Amino acid sequence: MSRTGAAEQAAGAALSPPAGGGRRPGRRRWVTAGVVTAAVAAAAAAVAITDPFATPGSPGAGTGGTGYRTSAATVTRQSLTSQTQVQATLGYARAYSVVNQARGTLTALPATGRIVRQGQVLYRVSGSPVVLLYGKIPAYRALSEGMTGPDVAELNHDLVRLGYADSAEVAGLGWHYFSWQTKYALAQLQSALGVTQTGILALGRAVFLRTAARVTALGATTVLGGPAQPGAAVLSATSAVPVVTIDLDAAQQTEVKAGDHVTITLPGGKATPGVVSSVGTVATKPPPGSSSGATITVEVSPADPKAARGLDQAPVTVSITTAKVPSALVVPVGALLAQAGGRYAVEVIRGRAHHLVPVSVGLFDDAAGLVQVSGPGLAAGQRVVVPTP
Repeated sequence: MSRTGAAEQAAGAALSPPAGGGRRPGRRRWVTAGVVTAAVAAAAAAVAITDPFATPGSPGAGTGGTGYRTSAATVTRQSLTSQTQVQATLGYARAYSVVNQARGTLTALPATGRIVRQGQVLYRVSGSPVVLLYGKIPAYRALSEGMTGPDVAELNHDLVRLGYADSAEVAGLGWHYFSWQTKYALAQLQSALGVTQTGILALGRAVFLRTAARVTALGATTVLGGPAQPGAAVLSATSAVPVVTIDLDAAQQTEVKAGDHVTITLPGGKATPGVVSSVGTVATKPPPGSSSGATITVEVSPADPKAARGLDQAPVTVSITTAKVPSALVVPVGALLAQAGGRYAVEVIRGRAHHLVPVSVGLFDDAAGLVQVSGPGLAAGQRVVVPTP
């Protein structure tokens, strides 16, 4: 092999995956080593060649006849994961429009960004508090002793969660029944809110939402001191739980499942762990004229919600692990050399001599720039040629 030919191989090239091997599961990939190389001759076995890269005092690294600089990397045995990096948006789950049912004057409104939880005051009408309770059925009637229904059931559950009622006692009387126990517990909540203890939940004195509310904006006609109109949207809110939303290529749907652990890279470069909470099943078609394909919605929950504090609709990057090998022989992707017939080799440094060793490739870790390889005589601890950036 000529010195120039060896230098061109060591420098790396735009490498295409071999037919029938080295493909990541589920999608088409390319490996990029840095520079474009000329076609190379096939290497059926390890071939000993003299060192075309050595410079005085620097064996195994230097500049070949092509002018491309190279260096050496160590073959390692380690756990290897295959990761897909995708762009995503960090925001908040659920969006609410809070509808007022009380009549009077708006005397207190929450600040934008404030988080209101169950049992806390959301806003005030004519000095009286409107409390936030959890439930999927909106308030539509006054609730009092003797009434039944699913809205009574969610009130009973709330009073238990707030510590004003006993679960066993409420269950014994019936979750859907407004009993004396419900009336007593509601009176305790009213006492905590500083209002008259009637044991009756008047319409407009509570707002039922599924979660805690993070206030995002006041209604278009909502002003302090203005009228509280029944049926008008007084404010908008989201849940207080941050969520990362990914528009994932539909072809990659099988590579992601709920429960998968991911890494979220926030604006500024800080990384925080997360877990895939849901994977959509219905693909969304791209708009006419778009170059992108159909996508599915994937939602990720940050493991540490505080890491997302102060961020809303922020662009983030998510690294999703799609496969893992517990003990793999690993080299940098740049060490791969394209061979005739769609095969690969790596250039092993032994003293001042180099040997081309044909290899089979396995799992790729795009995020770390590593690839699993196997080949005759290839072992951990050996040194291989890689291009220098």
